Amino acid sequence: MNESIDYLHEVFDAFGPIRARRMFGGWGIYHDGLMFGLYAQGRLYLKTDARNVAQFEAAGSEPFTYMQRDKAVKLSYWSAPEALLDDREEARFWGRTSFEAALRAQAAKNKPKR
Repeated sequence: MNESIDYLHEVFDAFGPIRARRMFGGWGIYHDGLMFGLYAQGRLYLKTDARNVAQFEAAGSEPFTYMQRDKAVKLSYWSAPEALLDDREEARFWGRTSFEAALRAQAAKNKPKR
C-alpha cells in the first residue's frame, strides 16, 4: 500500500472501516463492500449522484475525468473537499453522503426491469 492510502484509513476512522483495492492505476475505496471513493492522480474522489452532487459543486469540487479515445469521460466521483483530510467529522459527513450515493446506485442496479 502507499502512504496516502494508509492515511485514508485514519481520515475515515470516524466514518467506519474502509478497504482499498488497486484498480486501473488508482485505488477503489470501499466501506461495507461498496465502493464510495476513488484515489487516483494523487487525489481522493467521492461518489456522487443527483441527490448530493450540488454539495460537491458548492464545496468547489471537480469531477474525476479521464481520456478515452481522445474524449474526456467524467465519472460520478468528485474531488473530496480538502477539509475532510484534516477533520474527522468532515470526513464522516462526506464519507456518509458518498456511501449513501453508492447505496442508491446499487439499489438502482438491483431494481427489477419491466
